[in-house]
Amino acid sequence: MLKTGTSKETGDHAETLALRFLKRQGLSLVERNYRVARGPTARGGEVDLIVRAADGTLVFVEVRARASSSHGGAAASITATKRRRLIFAAQHYLLRWASPPPCRFDVIAVQGDVIEWLPAAFDAGRG
Repeated sequence: MLKTGTSKETGDHAETLALRFLKRQGLSLVERNYRVARGPTARGGEVDLIVRAADGTLVFVEVRARASSSHGGAAASITATKRRRLIFAAQHYLLRWASPPPCRFDVIAVQGDVIEWLPAAFDAGRG
């Protein structure tokens, strides 16, 4: 059940629900809330969850929470700007790898009591 409160509390709770869900699906946590700053005036990006799939794929997960599916729901709230920021943060994260593993961008949409997992929801080329 999605808790309500401040948007930060709701987001944190949704991330915890999403992580539990993904672990039950066999993925393992690599990092939570990976942030990168772009500069003094431009916003950087953040990846809510970075998890690893059983096949070694590194999965960058955006978690979105909404009380209901009105106004398009949680998944529909991911704008092109948000996708660009996620991609920027993921590219920054991958700089630490000499040879990056296969990667993908997933979305976990938490709407009320429902968790929807959208594997490979978008790719870096369509940012």
